[in-house]
Amino acid sequence: MAGAYVPSKTSKAATVLRATSGNFLEMFDFFLFGFYASYISRAFFPTGNQYASLMLAFGVFGAGFLMRPLGAVFLGAYIDRVGRRRGLIVTLGIMAFGMILIAFVPSYSTIGLAAPFLVLIGRLLQGFSAGVELGGVSVYLAEMATPGNKGFYVAWQSGSQQVAIMVAAVLGYGLHHFLTPIQMSDWGWRVPFFIGCAIVPFLFYIRRSLEETQEFLRMPHHPDISEIVRSLRANFRIVLFGMLMVAMTTISFYAITVYTPTFGKTVLKLSETDSLIVTFCTALSNLFWLPVMGALSDRLGRRGVLVIFSGLTLLTAYPILAWLTTNTSFGHMLFTLLWLSFLYGSYNGALVVALTEIVPSNVRTVGFSLAYSLATALFGGFTPLMSTWLIEQTGDRAAPGMWLAFGGLCGLVATVAIYWFGMRSRDGEMAISGVAAVKVAAVK
Repeated sequence: MAGAYVPSKTSKAATVLRATSGNFLEMFDFFLFGFYASYISRAFFPTGNQYASLMLAFGVFGAGFLMRPLGAVFLGAYIDRVGRRRGLIVTLGIMAFGMILIAFVPSYSTIGLAAPFLVLIGRLLQGFSAGVELGGVSVYLAEMATPGNKGFYVAWQSGSQQVAIMVAAVLGYGLHHFLTPIQMSDWGWRVPFFIGCAIVPFLFYIRRSLEETQEFLRMPHHPDISEIVRSLRANFRIVLFGMLMVAMTTISFYAITVYTPTFGKTVLKLSETDSLIVTFCTALSNLFWLPVMGALSDRLGRRGVLVIFSGLTLLTAYPILAWLTTNTSFGHMLFTLLWLSFLYGSYNGALVVALTEIVPSNVRTVGFSLAYSLATALFGGFTPLMSTWLIEQTGDRAAPGMWLAFGGLCGLVATVAIYWFGMRSRDGEMAISGVAAVKVAAVK
């Protein structure tokens, strides 16, 4: 198989764009549900109580994340078996079907209970697909990266998510500028979903042009599902601690992006436009810090970056949100979210590539995806729901900061366990720092 490989003539920039384009759409659709949760709650979950309707909407939003571990195992095993390129095309197809379903489902007032049921099915399909999308793209970028630059290249997987947030925020700003509140509630919130559906054919076209990675083609053996399951069982500690590392980044990410519009409007009582502007600026900040800190981790190592920024999140998340809720203004919300963005972008810039390094190579996609999807299913995906519940139960508008601090604690504990106590995978691989990873890559 190795002999069949033909060196790519495609530029690295074009390869990154093709790999992350589907990831952009996947995340764009996920974010839309969170951005327009208040409208979706009224359209599909009318209870007569704003809190109850919003909790139902966020519950369905979180249900999609419960499917991620299944997608990680089944689709991840498929990608590790048949190849990165073919697997990424399959995930895009499943995701597109879920998006189309949600975009065109009539409201509860039209078809009754069938409406929330179909929305739930759409979310479950999206979750199943997303369970391996992030891992598949991250592994693809790690395997096509030049030696010593894995952190920089892999960071663009998360970078594509920030572009999706910015596009969603710009669309939301335009819709609120040109449409009345009644029009937004009736049909305006669906427009971004329709736009996502319209660009699906183009994304299929550019993703089909992806080439298989050289590292995958050079593998002497591609494991079948039984071998993958045995390897995962033998390396469950790596997956477990990888999940805790990801808990920090996924809680932070969904708090400062998906939950921000709802937090700004319903908790801080700022305008929807102000909340969308803050969301856009936060995503732009993320897009800057992710590749910068990914590249820095290539030079200094993953360990130090992960410890510093998980620790800062643990120490500062609640105090800065408490300051914001007692000194509420657009400027203060922007400052707070930019600080949290700095923490998230710096940590995640090192985290994603670190996860590709600590998982055994023969199950890299499924192991990465399982750790990531478990963290998202158990922690990050329910961040909007947990934040809403904490505020309701405690009466403290800064309560989401407690959840963010918990994520920082998870990341700090897992990083120490892996990098200081030398958690080893059963096939002899070891969690290594970014500097060591560079040396290994250079030798290879």
